Amino acid sequence: MKHLIVTLGLLCTASLYAQEFSLFEAQEYALENAEQIGMSRLDLESAEKQVVETRAMGLPQISSEMNFQNFLNIPVQVVDGAFIGQPGTLVSFRAGTDFNANAGITLNQLIFDGSYIVGLQVSRFYTEFVASSIEKSKQDVLADVTEAYEMVLISTKNKEFVDTLVTVTEDLLDKQNDLFELGLITQEQLDQTEYSLLTVKANEIAAQVAFENARTMLKMTMAYPLGQDITLTEDLDQLLLDQMSDLSGSIENNLQLDLLRKQKQLSEYDLKNKKMSNLPSLGGFFNHQYNSFRNEFNFFDSDQEWFSQTVWGLRLSIPIFSSGERWAKMQKAKIAIKQDELSIQQLERGLQAQEIQLKNNLKQARTNLDLKKQNVELARKIYNNSLTKAEIGKENSIMVTQKYNQLVGAQTEYVSAMLNVFNTKIQLDELYNKLISE
Repeated sequence: MKHLIVTLGLLCTASLYAQEFSLFEAQEYALENAEQIGMSRLDLESAEKQVVETRAMGLPQISSEMNFQNFLNIPVQVVDGAFIGQPGTLVSFRAGTDFNANAGITLNQLIFDGSYIVGLQVSRFYTEFVASSIEKSKQDVLADVTEAYEMVLISTKNKEFVDTLVTVTEDLLDKQNDLFELGLITQEQLDQTEYSLLTVKANEIAAQVAFENARTMLKMTMAYPLGQDITLTEDLDQLLLDQMSDLSGSIENNLQLDLLRKQKQLSEYDLKNKKMSNLPSLGGFFNHQYNSFRNEFNFFDSDQEWFSQTVWGLRLSIPIFSSGERWAKMQKAKIAIKQDELSIQQLERGLQAQEIQLKNNLKQARTNLDLKKQNVELARKIYNNSLTKAEIGKENSIMVTQKYNQLVGAQTEYVSAMLNVFNTKIQLDELYNKLISE
């Protein structure tokens, strides 16, 4: 009873930590927890702060400044002697005080600057660009999760297949031991069957490792705790049928194409900024400060005077001649736009060709999968018949091994065909940007 209670407790604990996931639920979990998406969201937050930073450049800027000077040698002034009635001579004297101090506040305000206007537009558009990058990150995560989820289902199916072969081969060896004791089969035939059992057990270990690795990869792509158990609820055969249910879509929704078009817009903003740099810029300022001059360090003496000074003004900067520098920059910006246009055209043609190829490959992969499935069923039937004959001593163990190898080969090809169908469909969904929309 004590052992039973402990066992039940462990089972209950395991069930508490084992979560069940459909493919959609696994994708949703990954979107909420994947570090890659989290970093992309931080990039968007940073871009939004960049908008605030750029906007602030055109708003009032207030600063305060304080200075203190101690002249170890008071500066020498030189004037013409005519100033004191000694024309033709130079008279030098020291003018100033040992200590100077000033403190003031300055207000600067940008009134007009074409580059600032464009910069504000670019910073706002950049948030859209980063948002598209987040969508690309989501698509990458969803593709990885989908592929890993399907790999777990396939490895589970393959593991069940190998486990069945182990059971069947063990039964065959038991029955052939009885036949050997009766003298109906030779030692060589018995050894051959035992060899087949060892081989299938090695395959069983490999299948178990492949299953564990596939499940670990799924947890990694989902950002799921590696030490926590996970259960998948999708049916592999139904999932395979779904791969051919909907092949519709448009390359206009392709995220890579969208990013390239946004890159062209950024190049257009750059050209606009180069043009704006030819316009004058105007700014205003206001300054109010206090100055103090002392021969002794008594700045904190309330009886001593501080002299105030207030000034305001405008700063107008007019570009006149740059020896062709601004013209060259504008031409380079125009060339960049043309390069982006050619890149877009090239990508569009490439996506169109990829669309045709993927649809053809998917149809071929699906047809090949059906054929490989029939091969597995036929090879299994042949192998089972061979086992039946071997059980009664009418089939040589070597022939049984050959048919076993034929069945394993057919199963391997069937697994490869399933992977091909899944991977090709994922590539087509990425092309149409359907992983996110679905």
